Amino acid sequence: MQKDIDADSACALLLECQTEFTCETVDIQSALYRVATKDVAAKIPVPPFSRSPFDGYVFRGEDTQSATRENPAVLKIVEEIPAGVMPTTEISPGTAAKILTGAPIPPEADATIKYELTEFTDSEVRIFDPVSPGRDIVKLGADVMPGEIICPKGEVITATQISSFANQGFLSVEVYRKPQITVISTGTELREAGDALPPAAIYNSNVYTLMAYLQEVGANPINGGIVPDDEEAIARKLRQALNESDMVITTGGASVGDYDYAIRSAELLGAEILFWKVLMKPGGAIMAARVDGKVLLSLSGNPAAAVIGLLRIAMPYIKKLCGRREVCFPEVNVKLRKPFTKSSGEKTRILRGRLEIIDSIAFFNENYGQESEKITTFLGCDLLAEIPLGSPPLEIGANIKAYRV
Repeated sequence: MQKDIDADSACALLLECQTEFTCETVDIQSALYRVATKDVAAKIPVPPFSRSPFDGYVFRGEDTQSATRENPAVLKIVEEIPAGVMPTTEISPGTAAKILTGAPIPPEADATIKYELTEFTDSEVRIFDPVSPGRDIVKLGADVMPGEIICPKGEVITATQISSFANQGFLSVEVYRKPQITVISTGTELREAGDALPPAAIYNSNVYTLMAYLQEVGANPINGGIVPDDEEAIARKLRQALNESDMVITTGGASVGDYDYAIRSAELLGAEILFWKVLMKPGGAIMAARVDGKVLLSLSGNPAAAVIGLLRIAMPYIKKLCGRREVCFPEVNVKLRKPFTKSSGEKTRILRGRLEIIDSIAFFNENYGQESEKITTFLGCDLLAEIPLGSPPLEIGANIKAYRV
């Protein structure tokens, strides 16, 4: 067991844990935010034929090269081509076809022009400026050619990829099964939302917060309920959850008090303790263990500390468990928008705040109130910034590292 380790080392230890994946096939409409199990390649070009981008006329560009306002090119209209219909008449020199948006370009033609740039009758069209061959034609395969990867393995499927699947005529796609993660709340003082709240009791909010973050990254979170402060009761609940889930997270009891049972309960299960306590604040009261190849993670009972522990330490592993290719939050170098008036001491300080761009410079604007119990400081938070351990107070404009969350 490693104790009092830095955040990067704790994160790396979790990422070293092996993961097992199972797959399932879902219809493309159900694939949004799922993770692809393999590279998905295009089978047909998109578009599958060269087509017109607007309503107008299609012709041979060379027939217009000497066109002027005084001496326009006059082309005979030989056909009308609506969308969904293949052309049937050859576009020979001196001829054109009326064409609608999305309709196929005849093989002999190589240019189009909008209606409003011409003068026309039912039988002929006048063009007043030269039109270069190849102008205003959406060419076959302009978007995608056969063999191109439209969704890489490990990619989170977005609306754009679903559109690409539909363009290929795919009805379904293979994705990783969502890992089931049980979240258990420990603490005799906890009550479920909706229950009466006696003196000295609090509502169990952490479970809903953590489950929401897990759901956001593609896991299937399960509410494991509340367990009182009893190490054997906690161990029994953990064993049941580990048998039924891919990972178990507890909140509460991860510190060093008389009623902090996380590590003792894990030891009752014969768990391999990976680390206990991380040198960061808040969120450093955290333990990670491995039981029968599955990860058991114990977070602080303080709401904001629990979320920071989840995001900074565990979320890369959870994304890996989901099958994602990219698992780490993007790092960004920012300048402090406000001074940090304390020395960080022997722990890295994790601050919640927002990214602001001022005169093309990235700033970190710290949210008000950074206490470990204040979950409201995550409102509008899109950056977690780090003040390194041993750092003195920092002035406005000091450079720090932050994570986009």
